[in-house]
Amino acid sequence: MKVLIADDSATSRAVLRKSLSKWGYEVIMAENGAEAWDVMAQDDPPPMAILDWVMPHLTGPEVCRKVREQTHREPYPYILLLTSKNTKGETVEGLEAGADDYIVKPFDQQELQVRLRTGRRIIDLQLKLMQAREELRDRAEKDLLTMLPNRSAIASALEQELARCHREQRTVGIILLDLDHFKKINDTYGHFAGDAVLRETASRLRGNIRPYDQVGRYGGEEFMVVLPNCDLEQAANQAERMRHRLEATSMLVDGSELRVSASFGVTISDGSERSPDVFVRVADEALYRAKASGRNCISSLTLEQSSLHTVAT
Repeated sequence: MKVLIADDSATSRAVLRKSLSKWGYEVIMAENGAEAWDVMAQDDPPPMAILDWVMPHLTGPEVCRKVREQTHREPYPYILLLTSKNTKGETVEGLEAGADDYIVKPFDQQELQVRLRTGRRIIDLQLKLMQAREELRDRAEKDLLTMLPNRSAIASALEQELARCHREQRTVGIILLDLDHFKKINDTYGHFAGDAVLRETASRLRGNIRPYDQVGRYGGEEFMVVLPNCDLEQAANQAERMRHRLEATSMLVDGSELRVSASFGVTISDGSERSPDVFVRVADEALYRAKASGRNCISSLTLEQSSLHTVAT
């Protein structure tokens, strides 16, 4: 674990560095408060810091205050003050400045090691809590069957891309696809087979997009693809690649080879209309036309060509 040592005394820095290195810490050195703040203000600062109270430019408590003002910073850095001040009022001042602990000079090596160990336990606990939070957030945004973004997450991605294309005056493509005759797969082979088909479909779709495209499970056997900076022809071409990828090779499910196809509805936004619901409805109308045309095909539709535009005018 990295630890910042900030002390204007070369002798004190050398003693601390030797001890901490022996205890397995990776030491970063600063000779004054300004250097200490520069280190702690970085994007990836050390999780622990030992600050001398009295230093040039900025004192230890002043550095503490500046660090604690960064309320967005995670993980929370653990700060220990070194001080020759040993009155109750000065101790309170240091802790109120944001220090987590303090130790009085001249310090006992064993006491310092124990206090650092306490700080390390707190940091490790915080990292575990952050990891658990991220896992919960990930689960909340993922469809657990396909591990694609769920309906809420892909709808949010579409909303963000529509806002971006409005700002940057570019287009975004939207594809809705629905597996053909999926109910028949469930009825014939069972729901476990249906789940396997959905997982394999997700894998094929995920493997057939650009790094900055997004695909999510929109519901049931329906998927949505968001294609930034894509015109209608490009979006339709992408849909055709996906359609071919799905039908070209059979899926092996419980020893049975299943041929799976999908119908695709394609539309685009040029940024003039910012409601994601509008474009989902246009893509859904295009998808309905693809199904009415015999399935396993693509239908492209703009907002101006859709029934929504006809109703509005």
